[in-house]
Amino acid sequence: MAGQPETLKKRPEFLRCAGRGRKVATPGLVLQVLKREEAEPARVGYTVTKKVGNAVVRNRTRRRLRAALRQVAQTHSLEAVDLVLIGRDSTRSRPFSRLVDDLEHALRKGQAL
Repeated sequence: MAGQPETLKKRPEFLRCAGRGRKVATPGLVLQVLKREEAEPARVGYTVTKKVGNAVVRNRTRRRLRAALRQVAQTHSLEAVDLVLIGRDSTRSRPFSRLVDDLEHALRKGQAL
């Protein structure tokens, strides 16, 4: 990534990514990818439903997704793309190296890399 990614915060941004983007499911996460025209840094949103657990568990899941994206961004350039990472129940218990592999696979399959 060319810099710190912006964060998707508003519901319409998430819905645009879900409606127009590509969706890739892996054992550790679900990734929605929407390519943009302008060559700006990636924008990233994270979501974890209440089905995954209480607030502590959901926040831990989100932190793991952020850490995995940080690690992937060190080796790959992500620009002109909106990403939504959706945590699953298996996200928190999946070994971190496997979670990073899942994210890289999803980014390749979603054509963000």
